[in-house]
Amino acid sequence: MHALRPLLRKSLFNLFAAAFACTVLLAPRAASAEALLLIEADSGNVLQADNATIPWYPASVTKIMTAYVTLKAVKDGRLTLDTLLTVSPTAASQSPSKMGFRPGTQLTVDNALKMMMVKSANDMAVVLAEGVGGSIDGFSAMMNDTAQKLGMTQTSYVNPNGLPADGQITSARDLGILARSFLRDLPEYEYFVHIPAIRFGKRVTGNFNKLIGRYPGADGFKTGFICASGYNLVASATRNGRRLIAVVLGANSGTARAVKAAQLLERGFSQDGLTWLRPSLGTVDKLVPVDASPPNLRDEMCGGHRKRPASDDDDALIAANGGTSGSASATGGEAQVTFFTAGLQPPLMKASELMASAPAATEPVLVYTGPTRTGTALIAAVAADADQQATPKPRGKKSRVAKKPDAADKPADKPKDAKTAAAKPVAKPADAKNDAKSDAKTAAKPAGTKHAAAKPDAAAKPAASGDQAAKPAKPKAATKPPAKPANNS
Repeated sequence: MHALRPLLRKSLFNLFAAAFACTVLLAPRAASAEALLLIEADSGNVLQADNATIPWYPASVTKIMTAYVTLKAVKDGRLTLDTLLTVSPTAASQSPSKMGFRPGTQLTVDNALKMMMVKSANDMAVVLAEGVGGSIDGFSAMMNDTAQKLGMTQTSYVNPNGLPADGQITSARDLGILARSFLRDLPEYEYFVHIPAIRFGKRVTGNFNKLIGRYPGADGFKTGFICASGYNLVASATRNGRRLIAVVLGANSGTARAVKAAQLLERGFSQDGLTWLRPSLGTVDKLVPVDASPPNLRDEMCGGHRKRPASDDDDALIAANGGTSGSASATGGEAQVTFFTAGLQPPLMKASELMASAPAATEPVLVYTGPTRTGTALIAAVAADADQQATPKPRGKKSRVAKKPDAADKPADKPKDAKTAAAKPVAKPADAKNDAKSDAKTAAKPAGTKHAAAKPDAAAKPAASGDQAAKPAKPKAATKPPAKPANNS
């Protein structure tokens, strides 16, 4: 018996060592510059949480709450999806991404919601806020009241679109709670969070959420980006009747956040029969908030090391460079996905390959200005919007000069008129594709300057943004080239 004791000790040691190694393999990798969360939509059970209760700048995932408050007002009968709203000068002045409508343009709640959720249009978020809450401040108060009722204790809002403001804060935990609440409280309006694409006139805009149409079962929610927050994504997917919600905050590209979300979702679906191997993390509302300031990722996201300005609509696909571009976090978890899926189901294409593939073919949803239309009236409305897009605004005989942004071609007295040219109204809606203005000064503005935080620097406006469409053009600026577009949010 005594002779067997050393063997027994050695066997137990090997057993514990093997168990520890298995735990290390199964444990999620720690995130340094990002926050991750994976939960079950029905139960709220937490499957993975890394930095999930650290405060974070939400950027345009703010618009999930904007849609929630608006649709609750519709459900409660305070307005309808057919209610006409008017674009105000404040709405028209928002930074890209936006539709770029002139002040006075009218459109329905339904169309404004679709434009906001698919194109992440900042002007449409303000249109909805003013239509429901009377003003940005009034609607922000409604958003904050709703957040508290839902248990989002780490969240505060000062605007409806997520443009840079110090007081605009949330966490992965709170976003998980919000996404669950949307699905639970507004199931009849769920389609607003998974529209693959919209068509306005001749222009088709795909959903910035790259999982839609690529990841099997993907059915929501919303992206977001400002320099201070990095690339954010709230995503949901359903498989075999089980719905999961993934939150990724602080990824370093639009593709990286989609890849990370796909990995989280795949890991959650694949461990369905292995939950007994992992300790219970409780429910999302029981996660303990961290008292800290949100990290500011501006230098990392928008520093001079980038080859091109950061953008929410980031088309730099990881797979294009053999999986080497983007952050390590975008590809480092794929071995874990393979570990969980091996032997349990047919292997799924790698997440980076899924995001690099073309989305499933789908018919874009028509959106338009004016009242609700059907049949021939709808066809006429769409054609009218298309004609307006195709009609260039008169710029005088030398309008061709506007296409030459090279500083070497500018007249000597150009600097003093740069703001005038940049502020010129243009009938064509904006083509900028970013969630929020990434101007350093804007990102540092305090919460008290709510409206100012949403106003872009005139020198950085794209010429086609239509930000100040209500102002008449000055004849002298018509012959001068506009300021070079800033491809940021």
